[in-house]
Amino acid sequence: MHTTPSLLAELDALPARWEAHGTLAAPATAVAALLLAVAEGRVGDDNLLVLARASAARQGAMTVVAGARADTYRAEYAGPVEPVEIQVDRARSCLAVQSWYAGVHTVTAGPEGTRVTHAVQRVLPDHPGFADGIAELGLRTRMARDLNKVLAVIADRLGC
Repeated sequence: MHTTPSLLAELDALPARWEAHGTLAAPATAVAALLLAVAEGRVGDDNLLVLARASAARQGAMTVVAGARADTYRAEYAGPVEPVEIQVDRARSCLAVQSWYAGVHTVTAGPEGTRVTHAVQRVLPDHPGFADGIAELGLRTRMARDLNKVLAVIADRLGC
């Protein structure tokens, strides 16, 4: 019997191509609880926060569906776009997402507070959501902007 490796295991084996990070003055457990909250239902600030600002999610056209394994999910779009694959590892405080890119959000405690890192390990140029030249369009800047939006929601929710 062949076992398909998990998304996190695949990404753990790859170096980060791009990385963005930020720090919050809040306990890591509280930050992780909000960042790693994924359940069946509509994507929003309380469910799959890392994708809540995507245009489909803002339009209410992105829904989370449970996967075949524990802590695996798909975010499905209304329309022809392929679903996003998601895996949560609460013990390691990380969440992997694969759409046209594959990356991991990780929560770690540090002396200045809680650090949240978003690393992209893989880009999938054959994916329908991929646009030629995406790296040249400032992916690193976009990642930092998107992570800052996520951190702002968490900071607001935690009052820090």
